[in-house]
Amino acid sequence: MSSVVSYRRVGRVGVITVDYPPVNAVGVGVRNGLRSALDAGLADAGADILLLTAAGRTFMAGADIKEFGKPSQPPILPEVIAAFDASAKPIVAAIHGTALGGGLEVALACHFRVALRSAKLGLPEVKLGLLPGAGGTQRLPRLIGPAKALDMILSGDPVTAATALELGLIDTVDDGDSALDAGLRLAERALAEGWAPRPTSARTDKITNIDPDLFAGYRATLAKRARHLFSPHRCVDAVEAAVALPFADGVARERELFFACMESPQRAGLIHSFFAEREVAKIPGLPADTPKRDVRSVAVIGAGTMGGGIAMCFANAGFPVQLLDTAAEALERGVQAIRRNYEASAKKGKLTDAQVESRMALIRPTLSYDDLADADLVIEAAFENMEIKRRIFAELDRVCKPGAILATNTSTLDVNAIAAATCRPQDVVGMHFFSPANVMRLLENVRGAQTADDVLATVMDLARRIGKVGVLVGVCYGFVGNRILHQRGRESMALVEEGASPQQADRVLTEFGFPLGHFAMTDLAGIDVGWRIREERRKSGDPDAQAVNWLDALAEQGRYGQKTSAGIYRYEPGSRVAIPDPAVDALISADRAKRGLVPRDVSDDEIRDRCLYAMVNEAAKILDEGIAARPVDVDAIWLHGYGFPAHRGGLLFWADQVGLPVIAKAIDGYHARFGGSHWELSPLLRRLAQEGRGFRDL
Repeated sequence: MSSVVSYRRVGRVGVITVDYPPVNAVGVGVRNGLRSALDAGLADAGADILLLTAAGRTFMAGADIKEFGKPSQPPILPEVIAAFDASAKPIVAAIHGTALGGGLEVALACHFRVALRSAKLGLPEVKLGLLPGAGGTQRLPRLIGPAKALDMILSGDPVTAATALELGLIDTVDDGDSALDAGLRLAERALAEGWAPRPTSARTDKITNIDPDLFAGYRATLAKRARHLFSPHRCVDAVEAAVALPFADGVARERELFFACMESPQRAGLIHSFFAEREVAKIPGLPADTPKRDVRSVAVIGAGTMGGGIAMCFANAGFPVQLLDTAAEALERGVQAIRRNYEASAKKGKLTDAQVESRMALIRPTLSYDDLADADLVIEAAFENMEIKRRIFAELDRVCKPGAILATNTSTLDVNAIAAATCRPQDVVGMHFFSPANVMRLLENVRGAQTADDVLATVMDLARRIGKVGVLVGVCYGFVGNRILHQRGRESMALVEEGASPQQADRVLTEFGFPLGHFAMTDLAGIDVGWRIREERRKSGDPDAQAVNWLDALAEQGRYGQKTSAGIYRYEPGSRVAIPDPAVDALISADRAKRGLVPRDVSDDEIRDRCLYAMVNEAAKILDEGIAARPVDVDAIWLHGYGFPAHRGGLLFWADQVGLPVIAKAIDGYHARFGGSHWELSPLLRRLAQEGRGFRDL
């Protein structure tokens, strides 16, 4: 018997137990053990029914991370699962924690399933550019029907035990706290009632009389929302095979489609994206056992869109939050906006009315800084103005208790200069949320020159606790995300000045896989935000500040983007659909004439290369300066904060795929053609290209 799978008998029940911490992944040891334990159970004359369960905190997860990228060792999972499906003795699967991927596929091959109420079940393979390849696309439709199966497989999200019962994925939910006991109870019932083996592969009632247009409908939906992706379309093909073909042929078709996904370059990109989220939580030079400060209460300064969103992030995670604004009307507007957001979620079924009220009760509005005296963490979310922020931090220094963490949500300003307004710079840190803060997953945590290690450990842990992807970065203008975005924006503007239209520039980026082009994103964020930042830089005499341009002219006209129904594009009331506006085209033409620029035809390839190569070059400079510790930090920031397409793996992962020599040569060419410090090739990028290495080698 395997060291990670055991077999024993409890009365007339043969119990197979997987014990391979931490998540009972179905690696080669588990696969061998499952097959041996099944054989032992079938050979045990005293066992009339078998029970599959798992030790530790969870049922079986999917593939073993240690085996990623390596050839499969026998027995392969589909063979093990087929043996369970074909068992001459009935098999009960008892599920606790999570049953994901290959783990759920094993459970699908058992004849009966019970789950603790706290359990979750899912097939997340699509998020890694794959499809369930061990019979999942063939057995799940036989249990719950093809439409519900596709919904689960295409989302990749787990469902609760209660939902799984409704779907028909499991036979019963148990309210106990032991999966083993729940499984034994169901097994004893099965013995008492004489239940016979019920192979999932033999069930056909849920896959007959299917609407012939069902799969065409899913394909049409995917053509709109996942047209760049490979594996979701193969998932539809595989589930269709479950309906159209005998089981054995369907399994063969699934394996064919699975290997097509394995060979797709998107798989490597999505797997890199998957692991990037986990890797960035580990901070180089900061030991994992660094002590953390106790944060139980939070205060947010500024009741505008950003401040309200940040308050919601913490209330959603159960933190009491004080929301401060110095203007009573602004505070009331902010609180009402929060309530509208929660009520909108309730209308969509994402929250109950009781949850809306409980979260609103956690947010306490105040007009007085003195009310923040006991807060463990204070986050400032005021206007992007250094004078205002320094004044706020001086006041926080006066009222906040010793040891309180003082955080700024600045997106561009010098955290060290803000910290200098206090007598406790060791307690000051940047916490740069992305708008809308209650939706976007990225949180850039900014390390000041004197920020204490326990503060860094605390804010990184808080990111996890509120459901964000926290990335630690250093201090510079725009930090990592916005500094790179600034270069893409500069190049997008230059391309329009040379002859491209905003619509063309945006289309090239959306065809690459971004959810929005640069100009549509500018309208979403608000043209006034960037305008105020540019004005601040011009007033400070920053030599890198952009000259006044047509985008500033739009802001001066009050065209701030979606919030005013007009920006670079125009918008119908209540709509977010961007409509090209001839008035903006005329403004751009007038701006070109004023500058003496003659428009030319700009190709899509030039737009793509200039926008993306400028980003890669700036990212290399950021790495060289130590603002970002690792390439994976840059990738995670752009994946979770700016919509970089996950199937391309991240900005620097993608650059490695293109080839750094190709990118370096192009950047040298742009520098010769256009000049400017922004097109000076990063020394790090030049060195890597010359040595035949990639960012992956750092």
